[in-house]
Amino acid sequence: MDPEPTSARWNGMVTKGALYLGIDGGGSRCRARIEDEYGAALGEGSSGPATTRLGIDQAWRSILQACAAAAEQAGIAREDFALMHAGIGLAGLGRRGAQAALKEIAHPFASVRFIGDGLTACLGAHGGADGAIVVAGTGSIGVGLIGGRELRFGGYGFPISDEGSGADIGLQAIKLALCAADARGETSPLLEELLGAFDHDPLQAVAWSEQATATDYAAFAPMVLRHATAGDPIGRRIVERAADAIGDLLDVFLRHGIERLSLVGGLSGPIAAWLTSDLRGRLTPPDGDAIAGALLVARRRVAVVEAAAERERVAKVPNQ
Repeated sequence: MDPEPTSARWNGMVTKGALYLGIDGGGSRCRARIEDEYGAALGEGSSGPATTRLGIDQAWRSILQACAAAAEQAGIAREDFALMHAGIGLAGLGRRGAQAALKEIAHPFASVRFIGDGLTACLGAHGGADGAIVVAGTGSIGVGLIGGRELRFGGYGFPISDEGSGADIGLQAIKLALCAADARGETSPLLEELLGAFDHDPLQAVAWSEQATATDYAAFAPMVLRHATAGDPIGRRIVERAADAIGDLLDVFLRHGIERLSLVGGLSGPIAAWLTSDLRGRLTPPDGDAIAGALLVARRRVAVVEAAAERERVAKVPNQ
């Protein structure tokens, strides 16, 4: 059931009804949308990355900044945050201790529900119905729902996972660029341009890597895709490898009997062009975005079984 009606002031008018906040906290940016009880969008805003990999405090600051930007666009006063019911999809929620730390935060909202950003994207893409998504963005992950059960594959975090993601594409390109700089491998226009970003100095690239985040590596993905599209052989190999990884995630859901598939994320369009024709033909445009999924959670229109993903992970681990 929806929460009891409340009243809030926005754009100078007092209106009866609940407010709902949907948050998509990703590895590259955080987006927020505020809706009224009838589903009308009142305001949207964005901020920097909101992932627990950058720390709970940083993620929470990004969430509040995005919310404040959405509220400013809607003309909603900060004191009315107490009337908002928030659904927050957050990258890295499965990291050890993340959920416990988030529960300790003194939030300004009427209620808060946290779920993983992949699940909010899946809920939004299929309107809460059975289906699956593969996220191709800064990171990568496959998330599906079938019979109320959540399936989750990959997405363990860069650099040990997230194959086919923007961060992984950038990492592979930099590795090959360093090999080319040492004359240990072939070069190409892509690798020349990439080395130019570091003044053709491998040691400068090494120093950069010591502080670089997944988002920093992913910033090179558009360059790789541009050269691959232009026919650069090394760029093509990197992107083909990424498309194979994304295709493997899609295939997993098909084997589990999930037919409705969507590809989402900032690289979904470019990567889709490199998938096999069979997989491209199976893709369904998403009904809504990850914020729409977070709003379903805020409105308590979907049942989220938090232990389901963990059960799936345990089931996949061979007996020792």
